[in-house]
Amino acid sequence: MPWAERPFIIIWDVTRACALACRHCRAEAIHRRDPRELTGPAVEAFLDQVARAQPELFVLTGGDPMMRPDLIGIVRGAVERGLRVAMSPSATPRFVKADLRQFREAGLKRISLSIDGAKRETHDAFRGVPGTWDRTLECVSAAHEAQLEIQINTTFTRQNIGELDDFIRLLGDIKPAMWSVFQLVPTGRAKIADLLLGRELEILFGRLYALSLRVPYRIKTTEGQHYRRVALQQWRLHPEQPPPMLRPVSDGKGFVFVSHTGDIQPSGFLPITAGNVRHNELIDVYRNSPLFLELRDADLLKGKCARCEYNTICGGSRARAYAMTGDYLAEEPLCIYQPPAVRLAL
Repeated sequence: MPWAERPFIIIWDVTRACALACRHCRAEAIHRRDPRELTGPAVEAFLDQVARAQPELFVLTGGDPMMRPDLIGIVRGAVERGLRVAMSPSATPRFVKADLRQFREAGLKRISLSIDGAKRETHDAFRGVPGTWDRTLECVSAAHEAQLEIQINTTFTRQNIGELDDFIRLLGDIKPAMWSVFQLVPTGRAKIADLLLGRELEILFGRLYALSLRVPYRIKTTEGQHYRRVALQQWRLHPEQPPPMLRPVSDGKGFVFVSHTGDIQPSGFLPITAGNVRHNELIDVYRNSPLFLELRDADLLKGKCARCEYNTICGGSRARAYAMTGDYLAEEPLCIYQPPAVRLAL
């Protein structure tokens, strides 16, 4: 079973504090730090657990990680334990003023920044704070100057899908290492009314695959697992093209999330707790908890996902299934593909 022994990626919500008020925030971020956050010796013990889990990537997120005064020490401690560390800050004055060279010298490899409008007006409306667009572009320049890899995260919704062409032009100017295209999960502040329709997602995924063949940066989706099915279908129509690089990571499958209070969850969009790093060993929970074992077992999927020939590489968003049906094993709510009546092998 893929990713049964160790996760590909561990994401830690280092704080829930953030100065922004994004309309889709899954963390429902607040302006002050929670006194229950992992601090001091608890941070050191947690970093030891992450090192024992041996992920390929360790991401510091939030909230806004820059709200923690010990952030650079956290980066340094993780790197000293042999971890490849990335960070996902918010584009606030605090980040603009930060010396990113210190973070690079501490071993930070990548900065991921969110751009959710291809224009100032739509991005600032999405983020809930005027001036965020300008600060984000300042942050992009600062990351380039510090020689840090840049990842751009974009969540497509009803409000910004019409700007796809503008996004593509903007990414050409930014020159990121990766574009991570998020599909909305109606949890936290995100609303069902903001979701794209299934047909719209098919068109988006088809365009993303075509784009991936001609741009220098990698494209991946987050909570858009059925992009992998679209990419494979398109490649089979044109096998002279290089096969798509698709990693079958999903909620609880190669992916583990740790909240600001230490709760161990399948992802930040699937807020079901299987343990806590204060009391449980992270890798034991990932390997052996019933929740994670179920999420990694494609034979337990329901509805059309159960018979879909792509369910081991896709499997649908377990987070969105849970948010919209209350069952994390239910079929992907936004996938319009109709698999054969009997499951076929890929």
